[in-house]
Amino acid sequence: MAEVTCARCGQTKPGLAFAPYNNDLGKRIHASICQDCWAQWLKQQTMLINHYGLNVRDPEAKTMLYEQTEKFLFGGEADQVDTSKQGTIQW
Repeated sequence: MAEVTCARCGQTKPGLAFAPYNNDLGKRIHASICQDCWAQWLKQQTMLINHYGLNVRDPEAKTMLYEQTEKFLFGGEADQVDTSKQGTIQW
């Protein structure tokens, strides 16, 4: 794996072996996110899916997760889990 200067943590670390998504966001992640930050995102994503009861095949849920992925990795922290919204994905 090639080393990348991570857009999230700013350190030079091993990057991902392949793009995690087959789209522009996946290519961006592959080119500029380290394995450690990606692992942090996967934990956050799992928490969001479980908390909001997301069906990852639902287009609205996918859109929400892509937005949260971009926020978490490239634009600061993703939204924190809000227990008042349990079972919904209304934004």
